[in-house]
Amino acid sequence: MMTEIPSQPVESITCSSCEACCCRLEVFLITDTGVPDRFIEQSEAGGLVMARLDDGWCAALDRSTMLCTIYEKRPWVCREFEMGSYECRVERAEHL
Repeated sequence: MMTEIPSQPVESITCSSCEACCCRLEVFLITDTGVPDRFIEQSEAGGLVMARLDDGWCAALDRSTMLCTIYEKRPWVCREFEMGSYECRVERAEHL
């Protein structure tokens, strides 16, 4: 089933009001950005991914602030998942 993307103006989308929807996605580590080893695990397919806790959230997410604790060393995929982008709006529509 296709998720309808809300017509919310991109300018009104901010990470501070999002509840970190993108932090529920599986993040493959494609390049070395310095992610600390404690946040890396091996996927079933054998690739390296960001560790997620039992509830599915990224292990690097601070649950009290809903902010990334390794923002300056976050994976390339996280850097490319731009605030307000199409992908961002799809995730927001599915989780908010």
